[in-house]
Order: sequence, then structure tokens, then C-alpha cells
Amino acid sequence: MVAKRIIPCLDVKNGKVVKGINFEGIKDVGDPVQMGIKYSEDGADELVYLDINASKEERKTFVELVEKIALGINIPFTVGGGISSLDDASRMLDAGADKISINSAAIARPELISEIASKYGSQFVVCAIDGICVEKQWLATTHGGSRMTDVEVFKWAYEAQERGAGEILFTSMNHDGTRNGYACDVYAKFADILSIPVIASGGAGTLDHIVEVLTEGRADAALAASVFHYGQIAIPELKRALLSRNINVRI
Repeated sequence: MVAKRIIPCLDVKNGKVVKGINFEGIKDVGDPVQMGIKYSEDGADELVYLDINASKEERKTFVELVEKIALGINIPFTVGGGISSLDDASRMLDAGADKISINSAAIARPELISEIASKYGSQFVVCAIDGICVEKQWLATTHGGSRMTDVEVFKWAYEAQERGAGEILFTSMNHDGTRNGYACDVYAKFADILSIPVIASGGAGTLDHIVEVLTEGRADAALAASVFHYGQIAIPELKRALLSRNINVRI
């Protein structure tokens, strides 16, 4: 059985890790390199760094930060935010990232997934989807959740898989930052229709929430931010608890 993964997410703005609720009310919570080192030491399986500024002015700064992260940690990490071309992806790979996450640019031009996967392999490409439930239909949003689309998330996830994405990272905008639990029914549906791993994001508040999304939701990995950043859940304790509930994780 493939081990389930625990993945802290670090949103980066102006060189600092920040966190908010539903992508609003942003506050600084720490240094991205030092936090990455601490999570690596604590037993995180991977890390995700998202450049939430993603402006052209910040791009060079973020690439330099990725280089520092690569030197400081010894676990795989994914970077995303504003990656809209093969050249953008190449710069992140050259800087030391193990994977790149693409979202808005992939919805605008789905061929981008195929282009990156063809050059570097599917294992390098994570298709991130920020979804919101509108009248019982899950639709994708873009630009950090600020713009609605008419793209249905399940159809889009399947298309992304067929175009070469190696993983889907789905964030429920309805749950993000609320600590009220993941959208487990959504992840279970993804598991039914996809053959690639699905990372669950949005809503972690307790250890039980993570148990639920890895079991009932059948997610391959649980991503969280606030509960790790603020110390509500410690990764070593979380993994021991998951093992005690017969959930296969790496210690």
C-alpha cells in the first residue's frame, strides 16, 4: 500500500510565509526557509510553496528563495504561483524545485500541462484547482480564488490527468482556512474518476479531519497550513496517530 503523505503548505508574499482565511486577512507567520527546515525535521513528506504575489516584479525574488529552500531541506517540494509558461517551469526546476504547480494558466491554456509534462515528465506537474460550490455544482476559480469560471472541477481534473498532470491539488474555497474539515465527498469523487494522486487542501482543523480525508475522502495526501504553522497539530504526533488508526504513513 502506498503511504499517505502529510504536506505543509507555505504561502509566500514578499519573502515571508503568510496565512489568511479564504485567501483574505493575510498575516505574516514566519521565514519560508527556516519553516521548511523545521517541517523537514519534523517528518513532513513534502512541502508546497505558493507565491501568492506572483507578479513579474516578485518573480526573481521567488526564484532566489526557491534556491535557498532547495539548499536547506532534504524532502521534495513543489512551487507554484504565476507559472504560466514552459520557461517559468524551467526556471523553478533549475532553482531546485521537485515539482511545479499550475492553476490559472492551465485553465486559460490547457496545452501548458502537456508542454511541461512532455519535457520534464508527469511527475513534475501538479495541476492545482481552487473550487467553489455554487448551487450544488463545483466550479473552478482562478487568480487565487478571485475569479469565477464555468469550468466544472471534475471534468477539468480528468482533462488535466489526460494531458499529463501527475497529481491534482484540489482546494475547496468553501473550506479554506476555516478549520471545519475537508470536503471529503469531493475527494472521494475525485478518487472514483482519476488514476493519479489527489492532494486534499482546505479545512484542516483537527487530527480527525485529516483522518477523515485520508479514509472517507480517499485522498492520497493531506495538505494543511494554519494548524501546522500555529502548532495546533504537530506532525510527529499526527503520524503516530495515523499509524495507530491503520493509516499507512512514513515515520
